[in-house]
Amino acid sequence: MSAQAPSANRRNAVAGYAFLAPFLLFYGVFLLYPFALGLWMSLHDWEIVGDYREYIGFLNYAELWDDPYFWEALKRTLQFAAMTAPAATLLGLVLALALQKPLRIYAALRAVFFASNIFSVTVVTLVWAMVLNPDRGLIANGLRAVGLQPIAFLADKDWAMPALMVTSLWWTAGLPMALFLAGLQQIPPEVYEAARLDKASRWAVLRHITLPALARTTLLVVVLQTVMHLQVFGQPLLMTRGGPANSTRPLVQLIYETSFRDWRSGYASAVSTVLFVLMFGVALLQFRLSRQEGE
Repeated sequence: MSAQAPSANRRNAVAGYAFLAPFLLFYGVFLLYPFALGLWMSLHDWEIVGDYREYIGFLNYAELWDDPYFWEALKRTLQFAAMTAPAATLLGLVLALALQKPLRIYAALRAVFFASNIFSVTVVTLVWAMVLNPDRGLIANGLRAVGLQPIAFLADKDWAMPALMVTSLWWTAGLPMALFLAGLQQIPPEVYEAARLDKASRWAVLRHITLPALARTTLLVVVLQTVMHLQVFGQPLLMTRGGPANSTRPLVQLIYETSFRDWRSGYASAVSTVLFVLMFGVALLQFRLSRQEGE
């Protein structure tokens, strides 16, 4: 009996590794290897076309320090994420609170608001480029109807970034709404019933029951939205080309142009590493806050 136990343990271990093997293979080939290759490329003068490779140590990172285009793109990226992630979280929460009722009309509205989330960035930017068109766009016609001059949102340095933020909010609000709806389903109805018997106001219920119960969901949504908006790329590339005067060019567009237009993959990899560190820091912060809340 005692001799059979180790044999059974080995079989269970082999079976466990066999189940894990496909995931580990996928993880290694498509995540770990590209990540390690990117770090290695960032230490080289590496042309994407041809076989020119020269090890230069940390010179790409030293060049970043003196590159005004890098700092400008980093500033625009942080501004975009700092403005859009909280707004998307608040919008998702408001939509979830307004549409959580179990009626067909609310179910239809939930589907409508979530539908924008499944569109490709090409479709989303095409729709909003038409809406923001200063000649025949929806907003331009509305401004003319009240006697105001149309605004060329995408060609104006002061309006281009807010226009991209509104486009991104319309595109991404569906996922935060769905996560908050799932969080609301986890709150026991007996809690709301007790509050109703105590004649608590709607504001008191929201402040003392709903929002505290959604704390973990809110933290998750903020982190997901921040990481996602730090990687903004399609909206500025397709709607403004990073302009006017580079006022909307984010880090990912700088990486794309440096690698595939200037053929400097080593320098682009160094910028990518900085972006990874930013996103990793956000994820680490979420992990620490979650642990503190659970203790």
